[in-house]
Amino acid sequence: MKQTLFVIQELVAREMKRKYSRSKLGILWSVLNPLLSMTVLSLVFSTMFRKSIENYPVYYLTGFLIWNFFTTATNTAMTSLADNQALLLQIRLSREIFPFSRVCTAFVNFLYSLAAYVVILAVFRIPLGISAFFFPLVMILLFFFSLGAGYILAVLYVFFGDIRHLYSVFLTLLMYLSALFYPLELLPEGMQAFIRQNPIYQFIYAARSCVMYREIPSAGLWIKIILWSVLFYLAGIYIFRKAKTKVTLKL
Repeated sequence: MKQTLFVIQELVAREMKRKYSRSKLGILWSVLNPLLSMTVLSLVFSTMFRKSIENYPVYYLTGFLIWNFFTTATNTAMTSLADNQALLLQIRLSREIFPFSRVCTAFVNFLYSLAAYVVILAVFRIPLGISAFFFPLVMILLFFFSLGAGYILAVLYVFFGDIRHLYSVFLTLLMYLSALFYPLELLPEGMQAFIRQNPIYQFIYAARSCVMYREIPSAGLWIKIILWSVLFYLAGIYIFRKAKTKVTLKL
């Protein structure tokens, strides 16, 4: 157990160093990136949605943090086995460690991004209620949802490298179906109902409820995001372990 934790810590530290190796600001980009993205989108859409969304920058930034963690976690987990091919073949390590460490790295980046989030909440004078204590639970569930998806993508990438490009297109579609930067109420009722079934939208809405609206997410919403997390994690770990031998031979 100690050896596994040590390996995970080393892999996370290596990924963090690699990500910012050529940057003078380094880890500060984890704070600046969401702020810059929020500023740009706010300049473009805040006037358009001013009557529909109060505190638009906070609305967008909450969704962006959830979205950015999910996309970073799954994109990096997808290539984790191929990127560590030499290490996998030389050292006897549990294969699950590699996608897991990539998701952990994305989570560490998310934690740094929270510094920017706290600043924006203070700037817009968003008071935090008891519901804010449920925000970490939403993130834990999203972690396991992303991990399950990462396991599946990691296996697919070994056998079908083009999945990386297809997944990029899929993420673009998923982003527009997640009400990341627009109010859901502007869409026709049928489209609203469809988007409400999107798991990423459900995680984003739960996060906004906890922080922005000072409401504890409804029991129905908790059931949905818990089911998504459990089902994706179990499916991911099952597929990953089932294909483990074939993955090793393919690498």
